[in-house]
Amino acid sequence: MDAKQIFINSVGRLRSGWRVLIFIVVYVALLFLLSTLVRVGYAVGLQIAPGRNLGGFTEDLIFRLILLGSALLAGYLCNRWLEGLPWRALGLTLHARWWRDFIIGSLIGVVSLAFATAIAAAAGGLRFTASPRTMLLQVVQTLLMSGVLFIFAALAEEALFRGYPLQTLARAKLAWLAVLLTSVPFAAIHLQNPNVVKGFTFINTALAGVWLAIAYLRARSLWLPLGAHWAWNWALGSLFGLPVSGITTIAPNPLLHGTDLGPAWLTGGSYGIEGGVACTIALIVSTVFIWRMRFVSATPEMNDLTSKENPVVTKSSISITP
Repeated sequence: MDAKQIFINSVGRLRSGWRVLIFIVVYVALLFLLSTLVRVGYAVGLQIAPGRNLGGFTEDLIFRLILLGSALLAGYLCNRWLEGLPWRALGLTLHARWWRDFIIGSLIGVVSLAFATAIAAAAGGLRFTASPRTMLLQVVQTLLMSGVLFIFAALAEEALFRGYPLQTLARAKLAWLAVLLTSVPFAAIHLQNPNVVKGFTFINTALAGVWLAIAYLRARSLWLPLGAHWAWNWALGSLFGLPVSGITTIAPNPLLHGTDLGPAWLTGGSYGIEGGVACTIALIVSTVFIWRMRFVSATPEMNDLTSKENPVVTKSSISITP
């Protein structure tokens, strides 16, 4: 192999590994730039209106939006500059059946999480009590506000891990390698969360990365994994009242309140069900289901944009019809 072949593949494009590396560099640079701009803007705002506090929810939402903006912009720039692909190649436009993918993904996320809790509850590891009727307004507020935050948080992670890195490796016929290379760092970033369970946290989060990557490869669109991702977290924290990856502050007034009775290897203990074997079983079953289901498939356009190194890009309008 000569020096040129180290960088350029057989169709004249920069090799996928270098493209992923460039994406990471661009993402980090944009993350630093956007974070700095927001901090400066916040500091100026405090000078104009001293004593005003954004609140935990708003601060968390802004943080997620910075992550999201950095990942989407980096993905778009790499698509355009490195591969000559349009914005819609990232899989977040209103392409045909996008809403169907999102709804099916959301149902899969809720059912998969419910399956995990059912395993733990059937073994005597979890007990649930309903919120009192006097707190109905607070419960509705939690369901709605946490839903918004979970959607943006999931979208930020999907754009980063199932966005350009997974997609560009899939175009290079390295989809299974891409699943591994995106699932491992996806698991690693969650090791910084509170109450991490050694071993299970990493294994289950890596499995979740595989689960979501398979969802992307099934639909060749981010709408399906986005639906599964946000709905899992929302059901976990806002419906069942359990910690979401060790975090307990996102959904203060859930519909149900889960009590962990142990053992921790089954239920995940203080980290939540994502740190136990009940989650492992549910994720494996759900991943197999997604891979084998036949009622979701990629549209011809999205399949073409994500399955070959040099796709033919047309200027046809984007369909939003079923």
